[in-house]
Amino acid sequence: MSVFDFQKLGLTEEQWSRIKELANSLSPEQSLWLSGYFAGIDSRLREPGHPVEQALEDEASSRCVTILFGSETGNSRELASALGNALREDGHKVSMQDMAVYKPRQLKSEHEVLIVTSTHGEGDPPATALNFFEFLESKKAPELSHLRYSVLALGDSTYDQYCEAGKRLDRRLEQLGAMRLVDRVDCDVDYEDAAADWMRMVTDRLKKSNDQAYRGGGAADVLSSSNPASAAIFDQSNPFNASVIDNFVLTGRGSSKETRHVELSVEGARLEFEPGDALGMFARNDPRLVERVIGALGLAAESEVVIDGEPCRLDAALSERFELTSGTTRFINKWAELTDAEELNALRGKEQASERAAFLEQNHIIDIVSRFPATGVDPDDFVAGLRRMRPRLYSIASSPAFAPDEVHLTVATVRYPLNGDERTGIATGHVAGLCETEAVLPVYIQPNPRFRLAPDDVPILMVGAGTGVAPFRAFMQEREARGSSGRSWLVFGERNFHTDFLYQTEWQQWLADGTLSQMDVAFSRDQSAKAYVQHRLAERSRDVLDWLEDGATLYVCGGRNLAPAIHATLTDILKQEGGHSDVSAAEYLGAMQSDGRYQIDVY
Repeated sequence: MSVFDFQKLGLTEEQWSRIKELANSLSPEQSLWLSGYFAGIDSRLREPGHPVEQALEDEASSRCVTILFGSETGNSRELASALGNALREDGHKVSMQDMAVYKPRQLKSEHEVLIVTSTHGEGDPPATALNFFEFLESKKAPELSHLRYSVLALGDSTYDQYCEAGKRLDRRLEQLGAMRLVDRVDCDVDYEDAAADWMRMVTDRLKKSNDQAYRGGGAADVLSSSNPASAAIFDQSNPFNASVIDNFVLTGRGSSKETRHVELSVEGARLEFEPGDALGMFARNDPRLVERVIGALGLAAESEVVIDGEPCRLDAALSERFELTSGTTRFINKWAELTDAEELNALRGKEQASERAAFLEQNHIIDIVSRFPATGVDPDDFVAGLRRMRPRLYSIASSPAFAPDEVHLTVATVRYPLNGDERTGIATGHVAGLCETEAVLPVYIQPNPRFRLAPDDVPILMVGAGTGVAPFRAFMQEREARGSSGRSWLVFGERNFHTDFLYQTEWQQWLADGTLSQMDVAFSRDQSAKAYVQHRLAERSRDVLDWLEDGATLYVCGGRNLAPAIHATLTDILKQEGGHSDVSAAEYLGAMQSDGRYQIDVY
């Protein structure tokens, strides 16, 4: 239709003149905003008996910015919350939703969508966001030319598919016709600055296009400061120094692994948490490793580096501020520049991803700097190749109702040989070797709203492998303190009965007093044919179905491979005992997840 065909639409010359006048005065952002605005009015005008004035009022009052997040550890949730607070301060109406519960068909009714998502492993989305990704990447996804969006992608540059989950959403939304509000930003594990920049761009663009009054503050300030109305006094940016009350080995002599029970005092911190939440912990590198690295660099411990504009001693920076074990692609690139080592240069670039990954698996930072020495290294150049120290998350193994002012953890020490040395995980090695009684650990609470204890009268079926039993100890403490009436069933798995039956006497006491109704165990290495928790569920298939049919909430906690194994077993149980097909079994379990009756916490 040409501009001269306006009368075919029933427009008067006066209306057309006013439209042209308005169009000539609009910026590109304002034009895009109005296109969505009038699309909403059109939808309302098609409702019977809906007057124009009411349609205008409804659209103006209902239009909001939707923030979607997909999170594994809670970082995406925190960033989404910070962004939401900033946008509300700028006068926007905001809807913040977890991809786990958001119905993706609603996208056709959205106007502005901001997405914050992490990536797991080699390009996978967060487990709770799988349904959202599957729908958006399927043929069911709607055309979205009316939609403006932007993506903040969180990832880890040590993986080849860096930030791939965010990239997938960005590509797919563009394919569906949506228009970028601002370009996607990819964040490494030290994401704070990049995330703050993205939030500034988003809030500024929305402010300009919507012609809202800007009242200062903004996303960067929300991200870096404490909001007394919505945030705890102590959080990831301001952790509490908890003192170690107790730290001992749970596993018995002769065990093939070491699992520790750690008790921390958080008295005076006013930390609020519930069973199912996690504790974020900032560890430190082994002082002996710090000394070895500084020696290999030929530098002095008191050498100075600049971090976030502030001077810091090199030994302190390498102890607390940067990760000093596994190398990264960034470190390979930086050290290749400093040494011009032929072997390192050969590992650079996307084409060498598999070779680089194999090299990094066999060589930590100390191995690389020792094998490829450099002379005259500037301390700032060295730390530029390192990634910032990240907090480690551990499921809390205690209930505040049972142990006020304390937080208990169940920690499996990571130890392995490499290049003639015994290596340890940063956090678990720190806990095992350096955290005597009265030592201090910086900590904060990481809420986990997707892993919540059911009401007192609801049956619960808990499946835990290894340290995945930690939150179930908290569940039992909470139910004991409340005097709950609901039945509870624990299925626990580990390696050996005599050495690895974590918290055995406590489970037996809860069985004796009725807090725990029944318990099944699977010790995988006590017989020739390995048995795992999923095998115990299969053996009790009729009982499992009866509990689910009786309204039980199912919990799964443990290593990442546990979740798909349990899901497959549940599917088989529904088919064999309940007569379900593959499709109806999937729908049954999907409905349980949507209703919060099937909760998963894997790591």
